Amino acid sequence: MTIERISLLRNVGQFDNVSSGAQLPLTPFSVIYAENGRGKTTLSAILKSLSSGDPSLIQNRKRLKAQHEPHVIIQFSGASAIFQNGAWSATQPEIHVFDDAFVAENVCSGIEIETSHRQNLHELILGAKGVALSKALQGHVERIEQHNKDLRAKQDAIPAAARGPFSVDAFCGLSPKKDIDQEIEEAERRLAAAKAAGAIHQRTAFQSLNLPGFDLDRIRAVLARSLPELEAAAAALVREHLRKLGRDGENWVAEGMPRIEAASAGLDHKACPFCAQDLAGSNLIPHYQAYFSDAYSQLKADIRTLGRGIAADHGGEVMAGFERSIRDVSETRDFWKAFTPIPDIHVDTAAVVRAWTAARESVLEILRAKAVSPLEPMKLPDQAVEAVAAFDEQRRSVAEAFDKFLACNEAIKTVKEQAASADVSALEGDLVRLKSIKARFEPDVAAKCDDYLKEKAEKARTEAARTKAREALDRYRETIFPAYEVAINAYLAKFNAGFRLGSVTSVNNRGGSAANYHVVINNENVPLTADAGPSFRTTLSAGDRNTLALAFFFSSLEQAGNLADKILVIDDPMTSLDEHRSLTTMEVMRELYDKVRQIIVLSHSKPFLCDLWASADKNGRSSARIARSNPGSTILAWDVSADAVTEHDRRHKLVRDYLHTADHTKEREVAAALRHILESYMRVACPAHCPPERLLGNFLLECERKLGAQDEILSEANVRELKQLLGYANRFHHDTNPAWQTVLINDAELVGYAQRTLKFCSRT
Repeated sequence: MTIERISLLRNVGQFDNVSSGAQLPLTPFSVIYAENGRGKTTLSAILKSLSSGDPSLIQNRKRLKAQHEPHVIIQFSGASAIFQNGAWSATQPEIHVFDDAFVAENVCSGIEIETSHRQNLHELILGAKGVALSKALQGHVERIEQHNKDLRAKQDAIPAAARGPFSVDAFCGLSPKKDIDQEIEEAERRLAAAKAAGAIHQRTAFQSLNLPGFDLDRIRAVLARSLPELEAAAAALVREHLRKLGRDGENWVAEGMPRIEAASAGLDHKACPFCAQDLAGSNLIPHYQAYFSDAYSQLKADIRTLGRGIAADHGGEVMAGFERSIRDVSETRDFWKAFTPIPDIHVDTAAVVRAWTAARESVLEILRAKAVSPLEPMKLPDQAVEAVAAFDEQRRSVAEAFDKFLACNEAIKTVKEQAASADVSALEGDLVRLKSIKARFEPDVAAKCDDYLKEKAEKARTEAARTKAREALDRYRETIFPAYEVAINAYLAKFNAGFRLGSVTSVNNRGGSAANYHVVINNENVPLTADAGPSFRTTLSAGDRNTLALAFFFSSLEQAGNLADKILVIDDPMTSLDEHRSLTTMEVMRELYDKVRQIIVLSHSKPFLCDLWASADKNGRSSARIARSNPGSTILAWDVSADAVTEHDRRHKLVRDYLHTADHTKEREVAAALRHILESYMRVACPAHCPPERLLGNFLLECERKLGAQDEILSEANVRELKQLLGYANRFHHDTNPAWQTVLINDAELVGYAQRTLKFCSRT
């Protein structure tokens, strides 16, 4: 697809409303001439916008005071591209434009090279494929930077207090612990023990506590005892009598019996200790003696001993001691539970004391009854048995509780040992870490950690993609950059640049990839920038910089490949170029003409465009010019052939036409042209002897002096002919004849000298 016509240019640059271009075809090789300021740069910018799709290239050139927005129509073969309302209907990326903007973007701004130039040059070297690889890499880099921002935000959302000693990554990577609460509790106890090591060392462990029980078998045995050798009738008689005596009668009689001996001292009979009467006639005394025998006394003593023992073992002081023991064990538990698990104490001391008191009173009550009637066998009442059973249940409960406490003494021993050698700082660290592990899996924190880990995983995937993209780009660079260096130096050699480029490489930085190189002059490396000494800005002239830009442009086209599909737009390539580089530039464009789809060259130099035109295929070339219009500029047809004719050519044609047509109105003009024809011819025929600054008469004198010499310039015949022709021609030349305009002209004479002049200037 080629650009066939510029159908409309409206409200852009110098173009107000130009549609004349629709009548002017653009062929595979097109030249457009324009004076500076007429609109070449605008047209180049339009075509560059069509290539890139960048609307600013056109919108920034909106015509001043225009009421409407820019409107452009470019006709292609079979299609059209329309720029309207700030956008193109279609783009043509195969258009490549060389202009001042290309130099400013890819080489330097003025004489300075900036980072942006090297970045743009990097893309230029890479071409479409490499740029795609580079953009893919840069896209991954930018996404990683966004990942980093998101990670910082998500990291900050995780409470620092919850993390404890862990970094965010370590914190989020923690594994849950099933029994974390128990571990925290244990750690807290170990830490508390370490801090209270002195008190722990002095504190005792649990002491045993055993409540006394009731020996029911012994009680029952004592209650059941009597005196079997005492006859039942006698015993009944004694008991009957004792009942008559009333309360404590038995004790009173029992205490009196031992006194009989004392009362009978010196008597021949047993005397009553109370009334001193003879007891021989008493039928009770023998029974009393049997009743209150040693066995009887022992029985009573056993009853008293049992009762006193029970009263002592189950008395108020013992109960009070029990309650104190319960308070002590409670205090001991309260102390140790901070350092090791201690079971709760569940002892209802009031209930124990009530049951205990009830059992004791029930037993003592029956024993007191037995003591009153020692010889009377008795049974332990059911009420007393139940009371003792209830107390035994309380005893078992107390015993079980104390067994649990005593079982903790081994753990308490361990606590003492650990506290004695504990490292408080280490234990504090352990506790903080455990609390952090617990905090990590609290719902709110866990959600934040999951977000962070998800973002981190996304970043890792992007980093992997970045690595692959960088490897692909590096592999491509390893091929393209050395080839580009060879290509550009080949073009610089063609241009006789006097310098070349060295170490054309790619470098990576945060802002993206950039091309790096240095200029080599006389085999010396010249840096792109330097605070002092030689550098790009001090060693390259304006022509050198433009030459370098052309070399960059042509090399990039060569390396990009697919030349057959490309449309080249070249705007004023001759700016600042020396003559020999201008010729080389034309040669390069002639070579490209056979390789690309279309070339459009814009310039303010007619000779340059005429030379290009002359060398192009006559069947594939076209021309146009941008000319002044009212208002602004317009596009017109351009007769290149007419502008390509030199003054010498025109004068030569003028004389030939006069001889052929005999147009007498041209006689004086023809006569005046003869001297100029002779001068132009001798300038070419004898350039060493007839340079531009030398008068033709002086040249003729030199030719006469050297006739016959080894360095003869012209033959004698030629000198004579030139002298005669010049003599005629000087009559009509303002430098040799001030009245040349009034000299009479003879037609026959003029025809003769005209014929002779053309013949002389045709000699080889």
